[in-house]
Amino acid sequence: MNTMDSMEEAPRCFWAGNDELMQAYHDEEWGVPVYDDRELFERLLLEGFQAGLSWRTILHKRENFRRAFDHFAVEKIAAYDEEKIASLLADAGIVRNRLKVRGAVRNAQAFLRLVEAEGPFSDWLWRFVGGEPQIPATPLLPEHIPTQTDIARHLSRSLRQAGFTFVGPTICYAFMQSVGMVDDHMVGCYKYRGP
Repeated sequence: MNTMDSMEEAPRCFWAGNDELMQAYHDEEWGVPVYDDRELFERLLLEGFQAGLSWRTILHKRENFRRAFDHFAVEKIAAYDEEKIASLLADAGIVRNRLKVRGAVRNAQAFLRLVEAEGPFSDWLWRFVGGEPQIPATPLLPEHIPTQTDIARHLSRSLRQAGFTFVGPTICYAFMQSVGMVDDHMVGCYKYRGP
């Protein structure tokens, strides 16, 4: 059996399912600590676009989002004008929700203000978990995975105070899982590192 075959059969968290893109995301990205500001910004925006949708939908549109949003260059998004917003709302390759598209511009502007005031976003963000990925104190089974935590609620409040939108505590917790601030791989998953 070659390595690719063994990875296809590896036990994963249930949500990865049998979708190849979801499995690759699970194996290579989800729960892996991210410290790059541009990548953190991309993940935060995509989590906001996911609100009310499935992550699978967003993941399958991610390359379209990258193209449409100038590869998540914060300065460019912060300067989007009405013409650019209209072109995004006409782009069938992304989620064409007016509030979310306008929210992306608002979040880029808030991101730049926050970085100007606090320094690198990564440094500011990782302070919420003491600079280290959090591993749950009890073994994680599907029914035990929270949708939000006190830290996610604190992060949500802090982001909203900084002018961000689409950053409720559930979105913030999904973001924290995505960028490795918490390691929520479940019991039985080959990436599980629990207590």
